[in-house]
Amino acid sequence: MRHGFKGRRFARSVSHRKSMFANLAVSLIEHEQIVTTLPKAKDLRPIVEKLVTLGKRGDLHARRQVIAQIGNEPVVKRLFDTIAPRYAERNGGYLRIMKAGFRKGDNAAMAVIEFVDRDTSAKGAADRARVETEATETEAA
Repeated sequence: MRHGFKGRRFARSVSHRKSMFANLAVSLIEHEQIVTTLPKAKDLRPIVEKLVTLGKRGDLHARRQVIAQIGNEPVVKRLFDTIAPRYAERNGGYLRIMKAGFRKGDNAAMAVIEFVDRDTSAKGAADRARVETEATETEAA
């Protein structure tokens, strides 16, 4: 019996699961919308909402707590500077999960998880910027 055990295990060790959710949180904060499986999206929502709440607090201790959890300082800067002020007047409910059908390979339920009132230009912007800088570096060489 699993009484009192909250959350799914996803057939991963504790360290792998923490790392997976940290990586998902970084991707979600960076792109403001990601596509993942429905159970992962449901378990990711409270993690990211707590990070946004820490971002709204905005002090040094909150920043260090977020860095300790996701370990990516540029993404933490984006969370504290752009995302958290956007939700200053909102008390929770920063994310939306929409079902997106089933994956072709294994028929897993897929979902889109995104920030409410998200910046639509943020999706893929970091990837486009990285490709552009690589292209200019190869032209200069």
